[in-house]
Amino acid sequence: MATCSVSSNEPKSVFVLSEKELPVEIPHDITEIVVVRHGETTWNSAGRIQGQLESELNEIGQKQAVVIAERLAKELKPGAVYSSDLKRAKDTAEMIAKKCFCPEVIVVPELKERHVGSLQGLFWSNSLEKEPEAHNAFFSSQDDLEIPGGGESFNQLCERSVAALEEIASKHKGERVIVVTHGGVLRAIYMSKNREPSAGKILNASVNVLHLSGKEWVFKSWSDVTHLNEVGFLQRGFNGDSVQQ
Repeated sequence: MATCSVSSNEPKSVFVLSEKELPVEIPHDITEIVVVRHGETTWNSAGRIQGQLESELNEIGQKQAVVIAERLAKELKPGAVYSSDLKRAKDTAEMIAKKCFCPEVIVVPELKERHVGSLQGLFWSNSLEKEPEAHNAFFSSQDDLEIPGGGESFNQLCERSVAALEEIASKHKGERVIVVTHGGVLRAIYMSKNREPSAGKILNASVNVLHLSGKEWVFKSWSDVTHLNEVGFLQRGFNGDSVQQ
């Protein structure tokens, strides 16, 4: 992994690429994937569970999208910009694509957030009271347990998320690409590929840099929000991380 640069104000598990570590070009057998969590939404700020339901970027989230786009436009030009098919991700991706002079955002439905069954639309604060079975399934250590109400298991989320990124990587060897997705997806790929029980805090509009070569994954930076210093962000991150800290 890259040398970490962590300040006391950053959540645990953060490691950030320094300017000296930013690549001038990508090795021919490597795909560099910059995985971005979408900007803050109205439901994020309210503590409401989104899952695969739609929620708009709020004012802060729109500013975050602008700032992250400006940052990425100053770095190595991406060969493509990909996004989940949920609007909060697509809106963030479209801003990035525009600033990076990419002609389109390629939508990949397999990058969407985890379906969390009957938890979708509830508030985290009362989800245990209203849907105890679904709540307990979400936070269960049993990774093959599907969430009641049509939800996915953690393993199902991991399988489709990993497969989607490996498929993207296979098309862009020797290139950098940008992928805009969700907190649950980021948490899943980190925990499954690193075989760790926690991914730390997954923050809105964070930059996470991966190098993929076949089935080999290297996490070069994680949950980097240094570009958001002037805009701000929700300190609690992805609510699904709350029991993992």
